Amino acid sequence: MKADPYKNFRFLLEIDGINQAGFSECTGLGSNVEVVEYREGGDPTTVRKLRGKITVNDIVLKWGITDSHEVYDWHKDIVAGKPLDKLRKNGSIVLLNDLGDEKIRWNFFAAWPTKWEGPKFVASANEIAIETLTISCERVERAK
Repeated sequence: MKADPYKNFRFLLEIDGINQAGFSECTGLGSNVEVVEYREGGDPTTVRKLRGKITVNDIVLKWGITDSHEVYDWHKDIVAGKPLDKLRKNGSIVLLNDLGDEKIRWNFFAAWPTKWEGPKFVASANEIAIETLTISCERVERAK
């Protein structure tokens, strides 16, 4: 049986304590492993490669503005200088199939908002007003 790839527009986002829905875009899932190269003294022609520092990409969320302001308030608390250890949240990005069933889940840990952008207003346009939030996290894992 051939399995078709899942579509990228059926997803939901879960963040501890934030119930805002309707995110239109989520990017940045991923991590990088730094490569540390060195030569051994007895073998000057071969470069050995070791695992170095691991970094996790920032996750960028976009959504159409509604009356909900939970995501903005999370960022506002960071800007106000509230203790970061109290504001870190865990969450998940969940990919759904055509029937709305969960197929794959990416969990992220110890996340906090590092950047908020308000909408771009253009009087001659007829588009939805979009907010953007960038969150940094310490770890991302594909769970399913």
